[in-house]
Amino acid sequence: QVQLVESGGGLVQAGGSLRLSCAASGNIFSIFVMGWYRQGAGKQRDLVATITSGGNTNYVDSVKGRFSISRDNAKNTVYLQMDSLKPEDTAVYYCNANLRTTDQIGRLSIYWGQGTQVTVSS
Repeated sequence: QVQLVESGGGLVQAGGSLRLSCAASGNIFSIFVMGWYRQGAGKQRDLVATITSGGNTNYVDSVKGRFSISRDNAKNTVYLQMDSLKPEDTAVYYCNANLRTTDQIGRLSIYWGQGTQVTVSS
């Protein structure tokens, strides 16, 4: 059983910062890609940023220069540092991991966290 647990969401004023964390646990063999997605009210879930096990990163254009994704492979944890937050960043943020479990090493599976609310006030 694999679990992804997010933390660090909250309410912040525009221009402020928040740092999200997501720790993966369970019968994990290896994690390839970890990422953050977000879903605003009444909207679809969209990609924010991803990072590979080798440290290659990818960002949606709207957060480039403001958000930074990083990971600690030893702790199976991914972080999202969010600076210069805007009201349009308000959403539920979900952690995502593409990984292999110890009982299915030959198969890549996708797991999601439960989500953490980020609210940016103007």
